Amino acid sequence: MSRIEKIRCPNCGSQHGERHYIDNLMRTQCVECDYLMITDAKTGEVVEAYAPGLYMHQLSSCSS
Repeated sequence: MSRIEKIRCPNCGSQHGERHYIDNLMRTQCVECDYLMITDAKTGEVVEAYAPGLYMHQLSSCSS
């Protein structure tokens, strides 16, 4: 069974994000910024991820 919900994109903040629940997988995607994250819905383990525009120096400056 699968379902789709509209969400705000966690990468760019766009209102065009979608979260797809397919069997034991959860796919979060955005057509505006080409974001993709596929995780195991039970364990939270990342299966595949693609987030253009996120750079390590930006992420490390956010945590300090």
